[in-house]
Amino acid sequence: MKTFSPIHSLHHIPTSASEVRFVYPQHNLGDVDLLHQIGYKQELRRHYSTIQVFGIAFSIMGLLPSITSVLTSGLVTGPAGLVWDWFIASFFIFCVGLSMSFMGSAIPTSGGLYYYINYYCPDRYRVALSYLIGCSNSLGLTGAICSITYGFAVEVLSAVSISKDNKFTQTNPKTYGVFAAAIVLNMVIACLTTKHAAKFQTVSICVNVFLVILFIIAVPVGFSRHNSFNSRGYIFGKWENERDWPIGWSAIMSWNPALWTIGSFDSVIHCSEEALNAQRSIPVGILGSIAACWLLGWVIVIVCAACIKDGDTARIIASETGSSMAQIIYDALGKKWAVAFMSLICVGQYLSAISLMIALSRQVWSFARDDGLPVVYKWVKYVDPKIRVPVRATIFAGCCALVMGCLCIIPGTAGANALFSLAIASNTLAWGTPVLLIVLPYGRKKFIPGPFYFGKTLTFIINIITSLFIPFIIIMSMFPESTIVDKDSMNYTCAINGGVWMLSIIYYYTRAWKTYTGPKSNLDGTESEEDDNVKNVDEVLEVKA
Repeated sequence: MKTFSPIHSLHHIPTSASEVRFVYPQHNLGDVDLLHQIGYKQELRRHYSTIQVFGIAFSIMGLLPSITSVLTSGLVTGPAGLVWDWFIASFFIFCVGLSMSFMGSAIPTSGGLYYYINYYCPDRYRVALSYLIGCSNSLGLTGAICSITYGFAVEVLSAVSISKDNKFTQTNPKTYGVFAAAIVLNMVIACLTTKHAAKFQTVSICVNVFLVILFIIAVPVGFSRHNSFNSRGYIFGKWENERDWPIGWSAIMSWNPALWTIGSFDSVIHCSEEALNAQRSIPVGILGSIAACWLLGWVIVIVCAACIKDGDTARIIASETGSSMAQIIYDALGKKWAVAFMSLICVGQYLSAISLMIALSRQVWSFARDDGLPVVYKWVKYVDPKIRVPVRATIFAGCCALVMGCLCIIPGTAGANALFSLAIASNTLAWGTPVLLIVLPYGRKKFIPGPFYFGKTLTFIINIITSLFIPFIIIMSMFPESTIVDKDSMNYTCAINGGVWMLSIIYYYTRAWKTYTGPKSNLDGTESEEDDNVKNVDEVLEVKA
């Protein structure tokens, strides 16, 4: 295996980081040829159409189910905080998505973020920093699937609580039991062939869109039968503060619902080696999913604010159902419909978890392919040539999620909250670092755009906004909920993230440097490009059929 970066000769095996020149017309290359240029074999099947690439990110975001999981965090600053924090945070997330689309369109590979670090970073730091980002991105996606599945478990138990007139006691061990069962089933489903996984994305899109439309119509109609909607002044101007932080900082902390919901769009990049016309479908997937969730999510939170019974947000936050959204739906539709609606939301949340498991397994597999995972990389990177699905990587990712999910057993909500913040902090570091590198002179000179590009000036401005936003969000996500820090209010994100980042660097310099030298080409000169391209054409026909 040789260390490599993108090259100009399709039949030349790269040997060093100095061979980093895009001198070919990228938009004229087929997916398989471009992947060979990047330095990898086509080991996975390409089945994802553009709409299915969009579906990967959109279904992972799982708009209504995800908002259900984090609604309380937004409501602590009142209805106006919920509404405006969502809109403002979404704008900055869209800027991050633009920056990610520029890079994904230029170099579409499952390794994605840690690959970009290796390519755009000066030689002195590139391997160590690439290793850190590979670990951070893997941790962030694991935290994301844990938080999504935890939200699913809470929603299931909330539906049970409503059905039993709030006489059902929700405990952390019960929550973990549902969580663990869901993760195990996730592993099984995610091990399906990519062909079935691609079709699954279409189903997931339909389910999530149906849930959003149903909520926007049914909840206001049901609520209006017995109550009056809250006024525009209440929805857009009523600020409250349930935290003991100053209202300004508390409002910024309430960006977390949008940051967590409209996240993990890098999953599109991790599945790029299974996408058709990847250089164009990646930007569509990233930006389409962010824009849809930005606008539809804003409508959802406005509906939530309008349908808070008697304008009593404190009552919604402290709901005995264990879910603010469940209480809003219960007040609007009654017991039977609330149970049915929460059951549908659970389905949507679970579909999101499956999509994310697929993306996480691809990130873990690509990192193992480059010998990045400690100890187990040789076992994890194997792909059965018959089914062409990274089954072992999926199993490994699921086991890691089961271990990390033990945080939700910690008494109180601190451990569970850490799962949400963990996903935000680790992923934003992985997103922001390569963007920062292409803003700096060394990386800016090496950046050769793909088909999706806004020109030097506008692209540079967008990347600057992203580079400033990312470190601010990382710091914000690590703040505790209260100024008085104890075991219940402690934000364990700083300890877990900081610990993993530090251990990653220590492990790299003590041992990993012997095996991990950055992305490695697995081309050996024996690839049959003709066979790969024939398979690619056959798969296109299957998708269209």
